[in-house]
Order: sequence, then C-alpha cells, then structure tokens
Amino acid sequence: MKSARKNKIKTAPKNKVLDTAPKKEVKEMFMKWFKKNNSVGQIMTKRDVVENIIAKLDAKQNDALEKAMNELRKEGLVEVKEDGVTLVLTQKGTEFTGN
Repeated sequence: MKSARKNKIKTAPKNKVLDTAPKKEVKEMFMKWFKKNNSVGQIMTKRDVVENIIAKLDAKQNDALEKAMNELRKEGLVEVKEDGVTLVLTQKGTEFTGN
C-alpha cells in the first residue's frame, strides 16, 4: 500500500505557476486592446476578439482563453455578452486601463 501512495503523491501535483502565466498574458492582451479603445461600454466584437486576440495566441494561451475571459468578468472589468465572445468594457475596466 505504501508504494501506491508514493505513486499518487508523485503524479498529483502540477506546477501552477506555469498554468497561470498564459492566462495572465491573455488577460493583458484584452486589457491592452481596451486601453487603445477606451470608453465605458466599448464593445470588443467577435471579429475584434478573433483578429486581435485569438489570432495571436500560442497553444498554451489558447487553452487559457476562456479562463482569462471569465476572470476579467469576475473582476468586473468586462461584461461578456450572451454569445460568450463579445466583451463590453465596464466603468471599472475603464478606470483599470487608466484613461
């Protein structure tokens, strides 16, 4: 039984530092776009997301895309429209981008 426990302990942990870096990079990409186009209610359309974010992602960032969008929403910086892709900059998001 002890050997089974050792195997589980060795395989269970993952390096979470590496997992969070791509998500942070994706969030920064969104906020840089909003900073250039900064106004409350600014809409980042599906086309904007594809051309300015998705097209520039590497594989790890692509995997983190949904998590990054959800965190921006939870932080109150953006609202995500019903389509799950279109983003709207909130007042808090405008203040965060510094314009």
